[in-house]
Amino acid sequence: MIWKNLLRRKGRTGLTVLGISLGVSAIIALGTMAQGLEEGYGSMLGGSQADLVLSQPDAIDITYSSLDEGYVDLMQAMPEVAEASGMLQTFLPAENAPYFFVFGYEPDSFVISRFNIIRGVGLDDLAASRSRGRPALLGSTATEVLDRDVGDTVRLGDTVFRVVGVYETGDAFEDSGAVLSLEDAQVVAGKARQVSLVYVQLTDRSLQERLETRVARLWDDLALSTTDDFANNQLMGDTLQASVWAIASLAIVIGGVGMTNAQLMAVFERTREIGVLRAVGWSRRRVMSLILGESMIVGLLGGLLGLLLGWLMLLASADVFSSFGADPSNLPPGVLVQALGTVILLGMIGGIYPAWQASRLQPLEALRYEGGSSGGDVRRLPIGGMAVQSLWQRSGRTLLTLSAIALTVGAVMAMDAIIAGTAESMTSMATSAGSEIVIRQADVADTSLSAIDQRLASRIAALPGVRSTSGMVLTALLDPASQSFLIVLGYSPNEYSIQRFNMVEGQRISGNHQIMLGSVYAEAASKDVGDTLEISGARFRVVGIYETGIGWEEMGGVVSLRDAQTLTGRPNKVTLFSLKLERPTDAPALVDTINQQFPELHAALAGEFVEQMPDMESGEAMLNAISSLAILVGGVGILNTMLMAVLERTREIGVLRTMGWRKRRIIGMIMNESLILSVIGGIAGLVLAFLLVNLLTQLPMVGAAFEASWSAGVFLRAGLVALGLGLIGGLYPAYRASGLEPVEALRYE
Repeated sequence: MIWKNLLRRKGRTGLTVLGISLGVSAIIALGTMAQGLEEGYGSMLGGSQADLVLSQPDAIDITYSSLDEGYVDLMQAMPEVAEASGMLQTFLPAENAPYFFVFGYEPDSFVISRFNIIRGVGLDDLAASRSRGRPALLGSTATEVLDRDVGDTVRLGDTVFRVVGVYETGDAFEDSGAVLSLEDAQVVAGKARQVSLVYVQLTDRSLQERLETRVARLWDDLALSTTDDFANNQLMGDTLQASVWAIASLAIVIGGVGMTNAQLMAVFERTREIGVLRAVGWSRRRVMSLILGESMIVGLLGGLLGLLLGWLMLLASADVFSSFGADPSNLPPGVLVQALGTVILLGMIGGIYPAWQASRLQPLEALRYEGGSSGGDVRRLPIGGMAVQSLWQRSGRTLLTLSAIALTVGAVMAMDAIIAGTAESMTSMATSAGSEIVIRQADVADTSLSAIDQRLASRIAALPGVRSTSGMVLTALLDPASQSFLIVLGYSPNEYSIQRFNMVEGQRISGNHQIMLGSVYAEAASKDVGDTLEISGARFRVVGIYETGIGWEEMGGVVSLRDAQTLTGRPNKVTLFSLKLERPTDAPALVDTINQQFPELHAALAGEFVEQMPDMESGEAMLNAISSLAILVGGVGILNTMLMAVLERTREIGVLRTMGWRKRRIIGMIMNESLILSVIGGIAGLVLAFLLVNLLTQLPMVGAAFEASWSAGVFLRAGLVALGLGLIGGLYPAYRASGLEPVEALRYE
C-alpha cells in the first residue's frame, strides 16, 4: 500500500525526493572531501615507515607547521634514531587546480620509497637531474587533473617544473599532488631551510620513551609524537567536517519542513481513505505506521538520488575535490552512513506530525469529508485580498512553508553578513594606518601562505613617490589553553603600521620576545601586563593590551616581525607589505608599475585589496554555492506547497474559470500567493539572521571573530534569495492551475 500511495502522486513524491537529494548530494561531496583529507593524512603519515614525528607544537595543520631543517641532522645524530627525514608540505594554485598540494623530500629520504614510480624516473635518478628545468613527480591522479605526463612542463604557483616521473602510493590524497626536492619545495613555499616535520625511525621501538624524554629536555619548544597522534591533531579535516555538519543540519531542517508539508497534504487528500481504514478496524498505530513508512521511503529515495548527484558533483569538479583526496570511485563508508542518518532523520521529522494527524482522524468525520475545498467554517481576515485569504485558510501549511523560507534566507544572510564583515575588517586593517597600497605574493591559494622576501621592500621603497614601507606577518596557531585559534600578527616596532593599535594598558612592543594582546583574548585567557604567554613553545612577556575595533584582531596578539617569522618558519619573509606614498593620488599608477616590474607580487589599492584576496574569492564562491543549494532545496519545498494549494482548490479554480477569470489572472493569483510567502518568509529570515549572528558572537573565545556587516549588498542578496524562492515555488503551480479545464475542475472530488 505504501508504494501504491507514493506512485499515485508521482509529481509530489518526485519533488520531495529531489529536495532531499540536493542536500544529501552536498553532504556526499563535501563529506568525501573532508574524509579524503583525514584519511590522506593518516595514510601519508602511517605509510611513511616512521615511528615518530617531530613538529612545531600548536600548528593548526601540517601545512602551517615549520621548524628548522637543521633538526633533521640533530635527530639523526641521536643514538635512539635509525633514520631522520624532513618533509615540507604546502598547497598552491596549479593549472586547472586552485588548491594543489606539494610535498618536498630529500631525494634519498627513506620516506620517498613509498612513492612507486609507474612512468619515468624518480628524483634520485641521474636523468632527473639532467632534465631541462626543475624536476617534479606527479601523482597518477594529478596527471589526469592537470592533463600532464612525463616530459611535460607544469606550473606550480609562479614556478615551472618538468615532469620526470609519475607515481602511485595508493593514497588518493598524495596521488593528487606532486613531489619535489626539498630545496625546490622550500622555494615555492617561501620557507628557506624549513620543513613541516621530521620523520623519525627508531633503532628499537622500546626506545621511544627515552627519546621523548631527551627531546623534551633539549627542545621544549617542539613536539614529538606518534604518527597516529599527529594525524589526529590536524584541524583542516575537522574544519571541513564541521562544514558538512552545518550543511547537513540545514538540509535536515529545510528538507524536513518540505517533507512535512508533502505528507500533510497526502493525509489531507486521503482523509476518506483513512476513514475507511479506521472503520474496517485499522488501529491508530497502524495508520501512523503507514504514513511514517511512506515518509521513510521518500527519505531513502532522496538519499539514493542524492548519492548519485553527489557522485556526479565529484566527477564534474574533480580538479578541486581530488586535491583533497576525494575519490569518486571510492566513497567513504562514514560519509554514506552520515548521509543515511540524515535521510532517516528527515523521514522521521517529516512523517511524525502528519502520521499523528492521520491517526487522530475520527472514522465518521473522515468518511463525511468531501475534498476539493476547505469546506466547513471559513476563517477570514478583515484585510487582504484573495491571495492573503487563501494563505490564511491553510495557516498550518503556510507557517511550515514560511519556516522553510525563513531558515533558508536567514542562514544565507548570516553567512553573507559574516563574510562581508570579515572583508570590511580586513579593509579597515589595510587602511587604518594610512596605507595607500597593499602587496602580497602573486599566485598563492591562500593569503596566509603569501611569503615576500624583505629585500624586495628596499627595491619597492626606491620607486618614485614611495614615502615608506611596512611589512606584516599573519598566521594562526592553536591555543592549547582554550583549544581555539590564536591569531598572531608580526610587525616591526619601528614601522608606522604598528601605530594603529590603540593601547588600553601598557605599551607597544619594543623588541623580541614581547607580545601585546587583544583585549578579547586577554580577558578570556586572564592575562595582564607583566604576565607571560607560551606560543609554540616560545615564551613571550605581555607588555600591553590593545583594541582596534576589529574582533578577530582582538582575539590574538602582536609580536615583533622577527618573532613572527620564527613562528612561521619564514625568516626574512613577510605576508604583506603596505606602502605610504608622497601623493596618494599616484596610487593607481604605482599599482600598475609594481605589478609590471614585479610579476611575483600582486599590488592593489588598500581599499580594493581584500576583494582581490584568494581567500575572499573562495569564500564568495562557497557562499554562492550554498545560496544556490538553499534556493533549490527551499524552492522545491515552496513548489510542493503551492502544488498542494492548487490541488486543494481545484473546485474553487474551476468556479473562478466559469465566472470568466482568464488564465493570466489565475497565474497572477497563484504567483501572488507564492511571492507573499517569500516576502513574509524573507522578513522572518532577516530576523533569524540577526539572531544567528548574535548567538555566534556570544560563543566564548571565538565569538569575536564573527563580525557581521549589514550592508546593502547583504540585504540585496537576501532579497534575491527570497525572490528566487518565490519564483521557483510559484511558476509551475501557477501554470498548472491555469491549465485546469472548468468542467473537469468542478467535477474534482
